[in-house]
Amino acid sequence: MRVAFLTAPEGVEQIELTEPWRAVEAAGAEPVLLSTAPGRVQGFDHLDKADSFPVDQVVAEAAAADFDALVLPGGVANPDALRLDEKAVAFVGDFFAAGKPVAAICHAPWTLVEADVVRGRTLTSWPSLRTDIRNAGGEWVDREVQVCTAGGNTLVTSRKPDDLPAFCGALTDALGEGGAAGR
Repeated sequence: MRVAFLTAPEGVEQIELTEPWRAVEAAGAEPVLLSTAPGRVQGFDHLDKADSFPVDQVVAEAAAADFDALVLPGGVANPDALRLDEKAVAFVGDFFAAGKPVAAICHAPWTLVEADVVRGRTLTSWPSLRTDIRNAGGEWVDREVQVCTAGGNTLVTSRKPDDLPAFCGALTDALGEGGAAGR
């Protein structure tokens, strides 16, 4: 099982990348780091630069059909940059069209809003996205983790780094339930 982690080259909240990555590996799946540009992705600890990570594949050269699930880590700048990249937005939309599991934390639902995939779904996020989600036709809830199966795929969302244990648990559950079935 292969799980795509999609980030912009800068601005990803490091712990929202590394903790789900470890959870995916522990579940026996292969995480793959995709970005909008080759090279390395710069992680951040809030506003401070942290580690960088090698990009495995550029999203413009990737296909949702090659993966079983998608993880969208947060950070403020990361999803804001992703939502401006047509290939990244289309890649996200392809996962929903294929009925594959998608997990997004913190500000990452901004990319879901841009891909027009939140209509009729219930999700959570960093509180400042509440109005964006509602305006895009989604129902926003303030919960540690929200799992929504409306629309034919499993969508796992969480609000912030403190929610990572619940987020990672729901993500690995979704991989077990829908990863292979979503192909």
